[in-house]
Amino acid sequence: MAILPLPERGQPLDVTYLYQIVKALNELSTQASTSIYKYVTVDTPNAGKQSVKTSEARIIGGYVQVTSGSTQTAGSSQSFSYSLPSEFKFPPVVTATPINIGNTDAGKDVTVTLLSISTSKIEGTVKFNVGGDTTVGVNLLIVGIPN
Repeated sequence: MAILPLPERGQPLDVTYLYQIVKALNELSTQASTSIYKYVTVDTPNAGKQSVKTSEARIIGGYVQVTSGSTQTAGSSQSFSYSLPSEFKFPPVVTATPINIGNTDAGKDVTVTLLSISTSKIEGTVKFNVGGDTTVGVNLLIVGIPN
């Protein structure tokens, strides 16, 4: 946004100067818009719905390697954890998606369960419904409000 020079006392105001004032006010109005689409709302367990400007929200795309070429039996589980790089004010909303990196039959039939989500760490398990060799990872989409 433009910084307007202050007029000198007694200086006549001309159309150019008034144009600059109106243009600066219009830019300020655009930046201060209260459009609902410029906000992110995160529903927190203890504090209810929290809304902040989109630019103030924290969104992280994380990845965790759970197994790497290991043999799993049907019904077995592997735990995983993901440390958040910066603490959140409230526990964030997390979505976990398994990835069958090894493209194996055992990796195709897995279930991801998130066990705990805190302001600094996410913990979960991957359950293998079919036995066999696996290389499985978990993608994490984390949306929250930072401190």
